[in-house]
Amino acid sequence: MKSDPPSAPSAYLIAGPTASGKSALALAIAEACNGAIINTDSMQVYNTLNVLTARPSAQDIARVPHHLYGHVDVARDYSVGQWISDVAEVLDTVRTAGKIPVFAGGTGLYFRALRQGIADIPDIPAALREDLRARLATQGSQALYAELQARDPVLAARLHPNDPQRILRGLEVVAATGRPLSAWQNDKHPALLPDPAMCLLLMPSRTWLYARCNARFDAMLEDGKAQAEVAALVAKNLPPDAMAMRALGVNELAAVAGGTMEYPAAIAQAQMQTRRYAKRQMTWFRNQLVGWPRFTEQDYEEKFAKIFSFISKNQLTT
Repeated sequence: MKSDPPSAPSAYLIAGPTASGKSALALAIAEACNGAIINTDSMQVYNTLNVLTARPSAQDIARVPHHLYGHVDVARDYSVGQWISDVAEVLDTVRTAGKIPVFAGGTGLYFRALRQGIADIPDIPAALREDLRARLATQGSQALYAELQARDPVLAARLHPNDPQRILRGLEVVAATGRPLSAWQNDKHPALLPDPAMCLLLMPSRTWLYARCNARFDAMLEDGKAQAEVAALVAKNLPPDAMAMRALGVNELAAVAGGTMEYPAAIAQAQMQTRRYAKRQMTWFRNQLVGWPRFTEQDYEEKFAKIFSFISKNQLTT
């Protein structure tokens, strides 16, 4: 007796570290399935940083619809919750147009929120956030961690005392809402993608990936556009801990422009930071996206033939 063929996916989810080939695979899948690509990368949401965050080219965007790229001003701190809210609107648009959503990116928390839901935490007042950042600068993370232990011991037990960003997040939530972040996290909204979806995790070898990271950063510098983007970003006088200022290469290219770092040293350091970031991403994906089918660079050959073969033959990840 023949088994039923795999049902059509409600969506494709393509995760992987930086420079692993996600955008190219997403484009190929979207063209094959009448899809629309939805950005799942926390840095590609920002405007100004087109080249430095490796956003899709104008030619790629002309081939298939792309959503949530460059729609956020660099002066904003953009959260996972805001991304989920934007995705909900985009999904309506994509499905109304009769297209299949193809999510592609390297931000693991976005994928987790998409599949597992997220707490609907109210916006934090800017003045409160700035006050906590000022306290971090003067008192240090250890002092704020001690306060978090008193106000949200459940969350504090999960964090390292030298994890200032998550400590700040915990304190700002409990201060603004009167409710610990750990309690909010236990009260999630339903996932946006509860239906079967085809999940694909790109996990190439480190040697191959690191070479790609180095080559891509070199290419970003060739015509001076990346340098111009950083100059435009620096001119906005954003706080040093603004989310957009954390984009790979920003600090190094800004240091060159400011005369505090030599160009060759800046390139070497930016490439090193990119490789380290890719390594952290791979560790997170390996530990968190358990059960996702994994593909190496050997599976990319001949226009992703092996990956397309897998898609056509296998049941969907639920």
